[in-house]
Amino acid sequence: MQLAGYAAAAPRFADCEFDDDERPLSVLAGELVGHRVQQVRPPAGVRGEAVAEREADHFSGIASEDKTEARPGGLYLVVADELGDVARPFAVRGLDVNLLVGGQEPDVDALPFVDREFLPQDPYPTGEGRWKANMVGARGCPYDCAFCGAAVSVNADVKIRTRAPENILGEMHHLHDRYQVTAFRFVDDLFLGAHRIIAEMMEAFTRHRAGDRFVWDATGRINVLARESDAMLDTLVANGLREVALGIESGSDRVLAAMDKRITSAMTLAVARRLMGRGINVKGYFILGFPGERPEDLDATVRHIYDLWNLDDRLPGRFRASVFEFRPYPGTPVWARLVDAGHSEEAMLAFRDVDLSDQGADEAMRARDEFNFSVGIQFSGTDLPVLRHTLAALTREQYDRTTAGVSA
Repeated sequence: MQLAGYAAAAPRFADCEFDDDERPLSVLAGELVGHRVQQVRPPAGVRGEAVAEREADHFSGIASEDKTEARPGGLYLVVADELGDVARPFAVRGLDVNLLVGGQEPDVDALPFVDREFLPQDPYPTGEGRWKANMVGARGCPYDCAFCGAAVSVNADVKIRTRAPENILGEMHHLHDRYQVTAFRFVDDLFLGAHRIIAEMMEAFTRHRAGDRFVWDATGRINVLARESDAMLDTLVANGLREVALGIESGSDRVLAAMDKRITSAMTLAVARRLMGRGINVKGYFILGFPGERPEDLDATVRHIYDLWNLDDRLPGRFRASVFEFRPYPGTPVWARLVDAGHSEEAMLAFRDVDLSDQGADEAMRARDEFNFSVGIQFSGTDLPVLRHTLAALTREQYDRTTAGVSA
């Protein structure tokens, strides 16, 4: 099997042992270009060679703790080259499989900028006379929110990769020069999600005077922004930050703890007040009907949204509530709990639209970012008709505020 991109073992693999005649396979500890990697569990007592031959239609090689005898329940690394050639098993002892699955860890700064010729709807004109483009500044999320498909436990084989500030600014200037883009929306799982990243990004934005030319929106993490100084928030404003999307999720601290959000409702109000007081708009995402949520928890969430709307009435920054009915995603922490509780996986995958037309909320009113879908299962202590009545009422109120010009 030809292995491209040979590199010596990285320091973190210093304790790994390789057979002398297989030393080139140390490429696994460095770069693995153009190869497919995945985990399998060979049956007990099956020799590695036999597994390779039997699974040749799918796999081309096996790395195990013992190349002669497969151990019951052990993890085995499978590597396939572009041609699908079957390679003999090789011994790798002490190897952390989780760090290898997925092959080479790409350098995101070495990737070319997105070719917008293939995106007819991006960039797009805004209502304020600007051209706006979506961008990604980082990949991955370090948090483990129970409901989220981007949770770190769901993506254990994905390393968080952050683009350098100069690389991000380079794409922004490229989009401005080519498409006259002056507004950007960072659609990362978390753009403002770590102090070190925020500080490095703002140093570069300040040096390039980004705020003199650009405005931008981003996702943020409430507990991170809660620890940022007033001076840093002022720097964000000076550098063009216009709106932050926050995963607020609930007004009940009990539910927030069950979600593993690592925030409180009081923390959310404090962060929103500091942002909106500086003219930064806040968009808050909320989940109604999370497993274990009680009717009093739902009431706390409704009060929380109204408290945030009250800030909207008094401060220069605007607040928008984007409310959804809970739906489970495979692989998430809460999915495993629901399966253990006896819920059918098939039933939890039967997604369908939520029809709020009889509740006074129609599709045209809700707009694309308020779209809801459901599996039609009651996971919380609130009956689904009551939950959806609440959802429709909040959606209607937000629509009325937006169309009245309170929250543009």
